[in-house]
Amino acid sequence: MSELKLPSIDYAALAPILIMLGAALVGVLVEAFVPRHRRHLVQLSVSLLAVLAALTMVVLNADDRLITAGSAIAVDGPTLFLQGAILVLAAMALLLTGERAVERGGAFVAHAAITAESAEDRRQAESAGGTTEVYPLATFAIGGMLIFVAANDLLTMFIALEVFSLPLYLLCALARRRRLLSQEAALKYFMLGAYASAFFLFGVALIYGFTSGIPGRSAGVDFATINAAVNESPASRVLLFAGMALLAIGLLFKAAAAPFHVWTPDVYQGAPTPVTAFMAACTKVAAFGALLRVFHVAFASASWDFTPVLGVVAVLTMLVGAVLAVTQTDIKRLLAYSSIANAGYLLVGVLAPSKDGLSGTMFYLVAYGFSVLAAFAVVTLVRDGDGEATHLSRWAGLGRRSPFFASVFTFILLAFAGIPLTSGFTSKFAVFGPALAEGRAWLVVAGVLTSMVLAFPYLRVVVMMWLSEPGESTPTVAVPGGLTSAALMIGVVATLVLGVAPAPLLDLATGAAEFVR
Repeated sequence: MSELKLPSIDYAALAPILIMLGAALVGVLVEAFVPRHRRHLVQLSVSLLAVLAALTMVVLNADDRLITAGSAIAVDGPTLFLQGAILVLAAMALLLTGERAVERGGAFVAHAAITAESAEDRRQAESAGGTTEVYPLATFAIGGMLIFVAANDLLTMFIALEVFSLPLYLLCALARRRRLLSQEAALKYFMLGAYASAFFLFGVALIYGFTSGIPGRSAGVDFATINAAVNESPASRVLLFAGMALLAIGLLFKAAAAPFHVWTPDVYQGAPTPVTAFMAACTKVAAFGALLRVFHVAFASASWDFTPVLGVVAVLTMLVGAVLAVTQTDIKRLLAYSSIANAGYLLVGVLAPSKDGLSGTMFYLVAYGFSVLAAFAVVTLVRDGDGEATHLSRWAGLGRRSPFFASVFTFILLAFAGIPLTSGFTSKFAVFGPALAEGRAWLVVAGVLTSMVLAFPYLRVVVMMWLSEPGESTPTVAVPGGLTSAALMIGVVATLVLGVAPAPLLDLATGAAEFVR
């Protein structure tokens, strides 16, 4: 009988993940034992302290380059960079989540079990404090994202996918106002997400079958085995191509890439705005972190096979996002289609098989995350008696009613449009440059053309805010509390600094752009 050998585990390398999952469990206990009137402050403090502690461990682990936990987790440059990005952006999202000064009780429903649109629901929307279960749910999601970008085998990646997806499905349904719209968004996200997870898992099974029969190596779904199988497996290549396709469907769904994007506008519109901001920034970092690792490590030897297909997906994503953004009449749906188009630009970076392509993609994820969080922070402030005023017609004349916040939003929209001296320009240059150097000129041309189309809806909002007269229906801009002010300031300053002086972050990304194989 052979002796059972336990896998070697480097707990220091896993500390950021363990801290976030531990904080989520503490949050569950807080819900059980802390009086309701104190829970908000306690939960927010626990969540922010956990994020800060996890970020500290990421910094302390900066020189680690190892594979641990039985080859399930890879701690390398991209892992640490993306984990740091997720934690910083998640901290900003938690600040928006914790805001109670803009709307009494916050953005979340007080009692999720109350029937939507009932008299009791209307009463709780006006006065009751929001549910605090959102904090452990968000913390679980952050922990899952940290595992997702570090996963070194497909099963670990699938588990991480579920760990951060399931809390997001719940969070989307917890809006304080327009609860039917919020619940509809959550149900759509859950149903489509379940299908995407099933595709991913079926792809894992096919890839496992493809890895069988390699001389001197047992079948498996760790990335080293998959990479060896691409070169050496005697199994049918149909298994490889079908498995790659199914895995890509699961990952591209999370990245909001066409044609797997259909959930995005409805979910962005219906979810509570802090949750929308969290998904727009952190989920995109996690999804593209996984895409980079899967296609740059596991399937690196099959790049000639998947590049044309993913290239077509990238062009389609850019086109769908840019063209449909022009037709939108709701600011959150406009930002959703903007997010879809940006997923296409990020795919251009993913398909540039070089260190510069990898570093440019990671830089883009961080730059876009700061900008989109700042954009949604402004959206939370434009309000009327029924809550957030998201219809574009309501924003007419906003520049005259609140010049400061209209100026901030204008700056963010110009960054999305890729205007020089903003992070949007430098991030697009960071992904288009390596793609052009690697012979992907057709992707760069598509990116430039769709960027020109996408600039139109941004500029339309700018014109509407500044050149229209405010009417009776023009909403007011709420005075932000300290938490929203902090998140907004961080986002705007980062958008400016990464446009004017991007070199430090680009150098950091370049230094981290090497996978452990």
